[in-house]
Amino acid sequence: MHRKITRRDFINGVAVTAGAAIMPWDLLADPQIEVQNAPNYYPPAKIGMRGSHPGSFEAAHALRDGTFWETAGKPIDTGESYDLIIVGGGISGLSAAHFYRKATGASARILILENHDDFGGHAKRNEFRVNNAFRLGFGGTFSIESPAPYSAVAKGVIEELGIDVPSFPKYFDNNLYPSFGLRPHIFFDRQTFGADKLVINPHPRNASESEDSEKSSAELLNKFLAEAPIAEQAKRDFQRLSEEAKNYFPGLTSDETKAKMARISYANFLKNVVGVHDDIVKMLQALPHPLFGVGIDAVSAQDAWGLGFPGFAGLKLDPAPGKGMNRDAIPNAEAEKYFFHFPDGNASIARLLVRKLIPEAISGSGMTSVILSRASYAKLDHAASPTRIRLNSTAVRVKHLGDPASAKEVEISYAQGGKVYTARAKHAILACWHVVIPYIWDEIPEKQKQALASAQKVPLLYTNVAVRNWTSFEKLQVNSIYAPGMYHTFVNLDLPVSIGGYECARKPEEPIVVHMMKAACHPGLPARQQHSMGRIEIFTTTFEKMERNIRDQLARTVGAGGFDPARDISAITVNRWPHGYAYEYNSLFDTFWLEGGVTPCEIARQPFGRVAIANADAGAYAYTDEAINQAWRAVGEITKA
Repeated sequence: MHRKITRRDFINGVAVTAGAAIMPWDLLADPQIEVQNAPNYYPPAKIGMRGSHPGSFEAAHALRDGTFWETAGKPIDTGESYDLIIVGGGISGLSAAHFYRKATGASARILILENHDDFGGHAKRNEFRVNNAFRLGFGGTFSIESPAPYSAVAKGVIEELGIDVPSFPKYFDNNLYPSFGLRPHIFFDRQTFGADKLVINPHPRNASESEDSEKSSAELLNKFLAEAPIAEQAKRDFQRLSEEAKNYFPGLTSDETKAKMARISYANFLKNVVGVHDDIVKMLQALPHPLFGVGIDAVSAQDAWGLGFPGFAGLKLDPAPGKGMNRDAIPNAEAEKYFFHFPDGNASIARLLVRKLIPEAISGSGMTSVILSRASYAKLDHAASPTRIRLNSTAVRVKHLGDPASAKEVEISYAQGGKVYTARAKHAILACWHVVIPYIWDEIPEKQKQALASAQKVPLLYTNVAVRNWTSFEKLQVNSIYAPGMYHTFVNLDLPVSIGGYECARKPEEPIVVHMMKAACHPGLPARQQHSMGRIEIFTTTFEKMERNIRDQLARTVGAGGFDPARDISAITVNRWPHGYAYEYNSLFDTFWLEGGVTPCEIARQPFGRVAIANADAGAYAYTDEAINQAWRAVGEITKA
């Protein structure tokens, strides 16, 4: 636990991050900063602090603080002119370029500006080499999935990219972990529950990425109750919660019950309606983290019912969704079947889109070849290419050249390497985070700025730990760990997928990627306030502290199986997303969502002049299909004239 961290990790995670809030943006003109045309430029192989990494956010923060233009200097005119400039190189921005080329022709000149050092946005690829093994991890968007069926538009893009979703079972070894006797567990930590104890999970609920839903049984429940370090009353309450079918709202109709549950949190339902011991509330607190980035204190009882959480068996509710239900909580059989996970998550979708836009940048054809193809970053921003992707470039101003109603061009200013440049285009699409747009685009109405600013992003950590083997997990018969009181609340062995020449770890003696997830929430506050405080928390937490937490957590959870952090950890990549999931509306805090009316995202995404707005924020729906849907709408708005 006290092994010294490397100088590289210190620079990546501590010195830069700790000073981010006070560092002038123009200090980024460091000659050591890599440019994407350098021969050794390859972001997927970087470890340490990734996601919103140092260098990707300082200019935007200076804009937010009103200091950027004090030191920016006069923008340099590149003399470049395009048909379309897209701000944001995530899946929505890349999809927008794809749709625009289809609408206007392959010769259309497009420039994509991306503030990070890699394309893909939240669809981030992490690469590791452990001994002689090559391992991939997903640093953000996990898979092709959505609570509702993919639209014809989104499904069409998936099919155009050559992704055969129904073929997923032949790449996924669903029996690998069960064949070793591995099952989901819960880790009770001593700070929250009085003792460190790893216990069988009696009701796995698919809340984490790599665990399968398993039928609960009396045997599992009894084993859990015998070993869990919770109060005896809590054990009786959990058994009652699991087995009893009691109607807690007698005399109310199904719709009346749903309406009541939409207005109370699941935590309050458990405490004040069911009357369970506080240990049960603490145990279930973090269950919704992977979906919403908040705990059961900020998720309605109605949504908890839709998600299959315990306590609702006796209410005899009809299956139709109630008013104000979150889309994640509404079951859909068709949507559940439409699932595909690449070893690097949806980074493969981003890479397939880039291949379609700039074929010479990523070799091969078909979905399987993209897994091991190495992207050539020097070819992303080539003058001879109709579509160009310019990394490390933060848009800092968007304006029409003339009156927006009659202007023929839009000018985009962007910061790169300590200088500001400008380029022009006939149209622009802002496929970036909505909270950024009011700071870079003054022309839009105040009401629209307020709607854009309301799109609070959900702060998250997606951590990948490359370990030399998983024998400790095998010994403890664990493949996933729900740890409600720990720094990372979910820990999972990598989903065993082998595709396109990439082979997953099949033996416990082989290296593997352990995925860990943290939602930076602050229970007891409204969701938006939790997200705001969580964003500050993870922006100001050093990589050194995160690493200590990771090593401590793995030592405590699987140390009894022989895990030694100093010996067994090969590399750590923390994908820090202070601006993570798109904010989804919540019946506890968003009256318009519960009672009806125009939603903020509908106001926020309105086009203005020659500029349209995309990104999953535009639909308040944190899924890849929505990012694609909103890109399609935005392109339609600028090409329909």
